[in-house]
Amino acid sequence: MIAAFAPRAAAEALPDNFTVDSIVTLGELSVTAIKYGDGFKNKAIASTTIGKKDVERYRIHSFKDASMMIPNFYIPDYGSRMTSSIYVRGQGTRIDQPVVGMNIDNVPLLTKENYDLDLLDIERIEVMRGPQSALFGRNTMAGLVNVTTLSPFNYQGTRALLSYSSGNTYKAGISSYRLLNDKIGASVAAQYSSTDGFFNNKYNGCDLDWEHQWEGRAKLQWKASQNLRIDNVFSFSVSKQGGYPYESSDRGEINYNDTCFYRRTSISDGLTIELSRKHFTMTSITSYQYLDDNMTLDQDFLPDPYFTLTQKRREHAVTYDLMFKSPNGNNRPYSWLSGFFGFYKHTDMDAPVTFKDTGIASLIEAHRNEVNPYYPISWDSRQFLLESNFLSHNFGLALYHQSTYKTGGWTFSGALRLDFEYNNLNYLSRCNTGYTTIDAANGSVFRHDDIDIDDPGSQTKTFLQLLPKVSVTYNFNTPSPISVFASAAKGYKAGGFNTQMFSDVLQQRIMNYMGLGSSYKVEDIISYKPENSWTFEAGAHAECFGGRIRTDVSAFYMHIIDQQLTVFPDGTTTGRIMTNAGKSRSYGAEVSIKAAPVDRLLLTVSYGFTDARFVEFDNGRENYSGKFIPYAPKNTIFAAANYSLPVNRKVVTEVSYDVHMRAVGKIYWNEANDMSQPIYCLPGASVTITGPHYSLELWGENLSDTDYRTFYFVSIGNAFFQRGKPFTLGATLRLNI
Repeated sequence: MIAAFAPRAAAEALPDNFTVDSIVTLGELSVTAIKYGDGFKNKAIASTTIGKKDVERYRIHSFKDASMMIPNFYIPDYGSRMTSSIYVRGQGTRIDQPVVGMNIDNVPLLTKENYDLDLLDIERIEVMRGPQSALFGRNTMAGLVNVTTLSPFNYQGTRALLSYSSGNTYKAGISSYRLLNDKIGASVAAQYSSTDGFFNNKYNGCDLDWEHQWEGRAKLQWKASQNLRIDNVFSFSVSKQGGYPYESSDRGEINYNDTCFYRRTSISDGLTIELSRKHFTMTSITSYQYLDDNMTLDQDFLPDPYFTLTQKRREHAVTYDLMFKSPNGNNRPYSWLSGFFGFYKHTDMDAPVTFKDTGIASLIEAHRNEVNPYYPISWDSRQFLLESNFLSHNFGLALYHQSTYKTGGWTFSGALRLDFEYNNLNYLSRCNTGYTTIDAANGSVFRHDDIDIDDPGSQTKTFLQLLPKVSVTYNFNTPSPISVFASAAKGYKAGGFNTQMFSDVLQQRIMNYMGLGSSYKVEDIISYKPENSWTFEAGAHAECFGGRIRTDVSAFYMHIIDQQLTVFPDGTTTGRIMTNAGKSRSYGAEVSIKAAPVDRLLLTVSYGFTDARFVEFDNGRENYSGKFIPYAPKNTIFAAANYSLPVNRKVVTEVSYDVHMRAVGKIYWNEANDMSQPIYCLPGASVTITGPHYSLELWGENLSDTDYRTFYFVSIGNAFFQRGKPFTLGATLRLNI
C-alpha cells in the first residue's frame, strides 16, 4: 500500500509477491502522473498507492473499501451510497461538498454523491493526504484520491469475476482488452452486483440494506504518434438500494413505518489529450458528468407517521483542465507547470417534506394547543406537503502555476492558484394547507384559517481564493534511497447553501401563523462560509536492505478557520444544517511500513494518529472550545501478513495466505463529546489458490463478529445509530483468458 519507489534492480531482486505494481507507468495519462511525475518517491507529499495486486487481495471495488488501510483515512459505511463521507486528519463532512477530491481516469468528480462507485479492474488507487488545493483546487483541502482502471496497453485478454458472500451478496463482472493495432487499444467492462443485506426492519419484517447495481465502462486509447496520445473513457452506473438501517438507541431495534431507498444513475465521459513538443508538453482533460438520483427517507425513523423526505435531483456538469509543463525527460534543474481549470454545474432539485398524522398532532397541534387550550386547533387534513424546489448554477475558474528547482540533493518547489467560484441558488417554497380553531367551551367552530405560502427567492455567493504551497525535499546520496521533506500549504473548501433547511423555514412560517415558533431569516440560515486551513508537514521516505523494507513517515499540524460542520438543529425540526465553527486545529503523525523479511513473506503496517479539536466554537447555546471534532477518528490501524507458497503443478501454481486487521477509534459522535465509539478491531483472512488462468479466494471479514457503530445522529429528540457489518464469509473466482 505504500507508494513504491524502489529502483528497478532492487524490485527485480524481491519475491514475486513484493513486485512494484504501484509505480506509475511511464507515459501513462494519469492526472497525478501529469502533475506530479512518475510517482511520489521524491515528492514532498504524504501518499499511499494501492497497486493491482493489493486491490485484488483485499477485494477493493471502490475507494470506500480502502478505509483504514491508509493512515488517517477513514470512510464510514452507513446510510446509502449517497453518504460518501471521508475523514482525513480530522477533517470531513457528512453533507454537501467533501474535503477530499476524487478523480477516476482523470475525471474530477464534482459531486460526492458520485464518489461511492464500484469499479471493475482497478489498476491503481493513489491517495494523497494534506492540501492539494494549489494544483487541484476546491474541495481537496484534506487530500485527493486518484483511481486508474486497467489499460488495454497493459493487459490484453478477457477477465471474468464471480463472487458470493454472506447476506446473499453476489457480484459478476466481465471485461475484454484488445489492441486493434500497435497504436489503438480498446476495452469494455460490465458488472452486476446484488445483496439482501444484513439488517431487518421490525415494522414489516423486510430487509433494509438490499441493493442492485449495474456498471459499465468503455475505454479507447490512441497513441497517434510519439508526440500525441488521446484517451477517452465512458462509464455509467445504475444503483438501487434500500439502505438506512438506523437503530433506535432507546429501543435497541430498527423499527420504522415508511419506505427508505436511494436510486442513482450516473454517466461520465472523459477525454484526455497529451501533446509533446520540443519546449513543452500540453495536456487537455475534458469531462461531462450527469447525475440523476432520488433519496426517499422516513425521516423520523420511528414506527409512527411523522414525516418523510424525498430529494430528487438532476445534475449536469462539465470540467476542463488545460496544462502546460516542461517537456518530458527534461533534465534541467528548473521545471515548471502552468494551467487553467474551469467547471460548470447545473442542478435541478425537488425536496418535499410530507407531514403526516403523528407529526401534525405532536409537532404542530400539541404545541399550539398547549399554549392556548381554550381555543384548540385541528388540522384540515392529516397529511400535507412542505414543497421546496431549487435550481442552482455553479461555475468556477482557476489559474495555477508550480515551479521546481533542483540543486544537488535539494528540491525546492512553490505553487500558487487563483480560484474563483460563483454559486447561484433560485428557490421556491410552497405550502397549501389550513386548520380550524375550536371554541373549547361549547365545541363550536371559532374560525378557519387557510395557509397559502408561495415564496420564491434567489441567493448568490462568490468566492475568491489565493492558494499557495511551498515545499523542500532533500535526497540523501546513499545506496538506499532516503528523502526527507517539509511543506506548508493552504487548503480551501467552497461555501454553499443549506437546501435541507427550507422545510424547517416553512415549518416555522406555519407556526408563526398561529403566533408560535421562531422566525428564520432565509439569508442567515441558508448559506455557510468557505472553510480554510493552513497545513505544516514534515516527513520522510526511506528504503533499506536492498528495498526489502520501505517506510513512509509524516507529521502534520493544521490550523483551520470556519470549519464546516453538519449539525441537527435543536427541537422538532426536520432538516440538517451546515454551519461554521470559529477555529479548530489538528495535529498528528502517520507511518507506513512494507517489508519482505524473507522470500514469499510480505508484511504491511499502517498507523495514523490525529488529535483534532475546536479552538473557538460557541454556537450561542454551548461553548465547545477544546472538544474533539465529531466523527473524525483519533486512530486508524492496518496490519497484514501475506505468505505465498509455490506449488508448480499444472492446475495449481501457487497458494497464498493472508491475515489482516483493521482498527479505528475513538470516534466522538457529537460536539459535546458525551457520545462516542471506542476503538474497535476487524480481523480478516483469506486463502487464495492460483492457477495458470484463474484464482480462487476463500475469505472472511470481521471474523471476531465485533459489534460496532458507524454512525450516530439525533432527530426530533430521538437518538439513532447504525451498526457495522457483522461476521462475513465469501468466495471470489477470477478468470484470465
